[in-house]
Amino acid sequence: MQKSDILLRDLEDDGVLRLTLNDVGRRNALSEAMLAELGAAFAAAGTNPAVRVIILAANGPAFCAGHDLKEMTAGRTGPDGGKAYFTKVMAQCSGVMQAIVNCPKPVIAEVTGIATAAGCQLVASCDLAIAADTAKFSTPGVHIGLFCSTPMVALSRNVAGKHAMEMLLTGDMTPANRAADIGLVNHAVAPEALRATTMEMARKIASKSSMTLATGKRAFYAQREMPLAQAYDYASGVMVDNMLARDAQEGIGAFIEKRDPQWQDG
Repeated sequence: MQKSDILLRDLEDDGVLRLTLNDVGRRNALSEAMLAELGAAFAAAGTNPAVRVIILAANGPAFCAGHDLKEMTAGRTGPDGGKAYFTKVMAQCSGVMQAIVNCPKPVIAEVTGIATAAGCQLVASCDLAIAADTAKFSTPGVHIGLFCSTPMVALSRNVAGKHAMEMLLTGDMTPANRAADIGLVNHAVAPEALRATTMEMARKIASKSSMTLATGKRAFYAQREMPLAQAYDYASGVMVDNMLARDAQEGIGAFIEKRDPQWQDG
């Protein structure tokens, strides 16, 4: 299998880009090759005006099984016992997760099967997630003496502390309906309805001004890390700049005139 075959890319006419993890034999593990493909794909999508929304999906019974443990074990052969190699891989993985958050286009995870460890981190890093009600999620590192510290970063920013700690400390599988209850995913739907449900949401979002979506996504993640007063100051400035944009003027005018807006994405 060529490296490019492990991540499929399909751009729909309505601006929805579907990225599909396709390394089924390795349960779509986040190998070095997969991380490189994902990093390149999100970088390209972020600057492509034809892309308005990104769906991250997967082929096979597993959405993503996390890091490739065989590849990681092989990395121990270095003279430092693998420290340099592990440092490189963790930085590469963290870079991909941040690329999803920093990408100006909304990213929706479409989850079938299981998403474990860094695979669960991948879901939590996406802006939205829709799962088949048969999907399961876990951060099972404790079972093998390896706390899921990097998945914890994304998980703890999406799920309340005690729910996140329960997943991290027990390593238990969390069913999709429970994942929806605690905020890890937005919706859990019947498997046969998963793609249609995801596409419906993607197309709804894609119909909005891409400038507005990029402004809002960037502001959402920035203000979340700020104290309350600072967050309001920052968000107020964003709102002022947004009000001065062409699409805001067009959107407000269209609302008043009771017509559909004609976005210029600026």
